[in-house]
Amino acid sequence: MMDNSILIIFLALVVGIIAGYVYVYFNKKSMEVKLKAIKAKSNSLIEEAKKEVENIKKEAALSAKEMVFQLKSEAEREIKERTKEQNQLEKRLRQKEEQIDRRLDHIEKRENELNRKEKDIVNREVSLNIKEQQYNSLILEQTKVLERISGITSEDAKKELLDKIEHESRFDAARLIKKIEEETREQAERKSKEIISFAIQRYANDYVADATISAVSLPGDEMKGRIIGREGRNIRAFESATGVDVVVDDTPELVTLSAHDPVRREIARISLERLISDGRIHPARIEEIVDKVKKEVEITIKEEGEKAVFELDISGIHPELIKTIGRLKYRYSYGQNVLEHSKEVAYFAGMMAGELGVDIKLAKRAGLLHDIGKAVDHQMEGSHQEIGANLAKKYHEKDKVINAIMSHHGDIEVSCIESALVAASDALSAARPGVRRESIQNYLKRLEKLEELAMSFSGVEKCYAIQAGREVRIIVKPEDTADELCALISRDLARKIETEMTYPGQIKVTVVRESRFVEYAR
Repeated sequence: MMDNSILIIFLALVVGIIAGYVYVYFNKKSMEVKLKAIKAKSNSLIEEAKKEVENIKKEAALSAKEMVFQLKSEAEREIKERTKEQNQLEKRLRQKEEQIDRRLDHIEKRENELNRKEKDIVNREVSLNIKEQQYNSLILEQTKVLERISGITSEDAKKELLDKIEHESRFDAARLIKKIEEETREQAERKSKEIISFAIQRYANDYVADATISAVSLPGDEMKGRIIGREGRNIRAFESATGVDVVVDDTPELVTLSAHDPVRREIARISLERLISDGRIHPARIEEIVDKVKKEVEITIKEEGEKAVFELDISGIHPELIKTIGRLKYRYSYGQNVLEHSKEVAYFAGMMAGELGVDIKLAKRAGLLHDIGKAVDHQMEGSHQEIGANLAKKYHEKDKVINAIMSHHGDIEVSCIESALVAASDALSAARPGVRRESIQNYLKRLEKLEELAMSFSGVEKCYAIQAGREVRIIVKPEDTADELCALISRDLARKIETEMTYPGQIKVTVVRESRFVEYAR
């Protein structure tokens, strides 16, 4: 039994070995077949590759030949074009050479002609010198003969002639000056009227007149007693809180508030009106109302300043200056509201600057700030021009703006066109009918000064200030003053008025020369 199993195992081993050899043999044969197939396929691929390389070589050779042919054709064409251009250039050069030769021939001819003329001029100059010597000798002889006949020397005759010429030329010069001035004045007036009328047409504004006092209406006379209070405690508390004087007189149903500070006066007016409408008038209530109104007025001042700056489209103004501008709302000059006046000056200056082609924003800025000193002139010493210039310097305004503030009343010379426009706009705004009020004393002094300046000229017989001081009419002595000198008198008087007087608008100077001849038939 054991031997059979060993035999079976042995047979199994023998069969496995034989099967392995058979598998290896057949596997080797299949591999050889596959290798032969692969070699055959690779050989066919190599042959195809060789054929493709040959085709590519042939195509490359053909394309190279075509490219060489094309390049050769282009080169030949370019050579032909270059040859043609060169021929044309040579032709133009030959033509220019011919032109230059012709010009050289012409220049040589001109040079020869000029040499000939120069010789003729030299000969003529010699001849003229000889004749000049002859003429001088003849003139000298004639001068001696004339001196002997007239009995005066040539120097005396020259002096007399020069005196006569000087006398005549003085009148001719005066006539010429008058003519030039009239033409210039007509042109300047026409142009300035166009600019100013255009500016006025574009701007229109209403004025609110006020004075240095404020009147508050009362519902009845019994309210005066309540305002005064027991032993005057209410009125004293009110005056202490507001800083104004309260005038209670016999005027029915009216109380007057007086103060130099327009802001304080406005605060007092609003506070008193509120106290009257409220009915509770006692020191504590007075202080409460006044404090509340002060804050409201400060807000109003700031808003008015910002509103003015916004309306004029001006930027970069310091906030403190904006507040100062707002204070001008409560400031009046000759009955004219200064804030409205400043805005109007800014508009006028900006419009005229636009017409003249200069800086519009700078002109508006200077116009708005030109009277800024009037907002605080009751608190500081000096003119409103100086105070305003110091404020502008303090808040770093431009030099041109400072110059406009200082020069708008002629205190200093203007340094730029914008300053001149502000001065003109200020005079224009102040001179509009109904804008300003003037005290009768100042009005009469101005008329007297006008007549005094007119009478200071020699040859003036009478003078009259007419049309509310806007014209001075002068009557000269006809026997002492010629027509030409009348023009000089009117011009000199106008300059003198400009330098020595302050006035709104302009003053017309009229000189009248009249000759009268009277005879009586008896």
